[in-house]
Amino acid sequence: MIRILLAEDEDAMRQYLARALERSGYEVKSVDRGTEALPLLETERFDLLLTDIVMPEMDGIELAQHAAKIAPDMRIMFITGFAAVTLKAGKAVPQAKVLSKPFHLRDLVMEVDRMFGLDSASGL
Repeated sequence: MIRILLAEDEDAMRQYLARALERSGYEVKSVDRGTEALPLLETERFDLLLTDIVMPEMDGIELAQHAAKIAPDMRIMFITGFAAVTLKAGKAVPQAKVLSKPFHLRDLVMEVDRMFGLDSASGL
């Protein structure tokens, strides 16, 4: 099963995204900040880091840069509601996918499926 580490500081969004991904067959571990995600990256294996960019303590870009060193084969996808931040993310972690808010859950699941070469069969 594909494992996703979700870092999103907004509670409702974090729960919403985790539920949608779990319903689509992914195993999701979610945290509310980058500093909480780092120790998990060091002790567990994840296939995807799905992270908000703007978060307290450690932003998603810094988290992704640490993640790329810890687990270079792990895929990275940013989610953000700030267009200007998208450019910064693309320069800092060029291999990462960026999904801009607002987005439909179907779009998120399709992008994750595409990253892993899966057919999107979810009913979202």
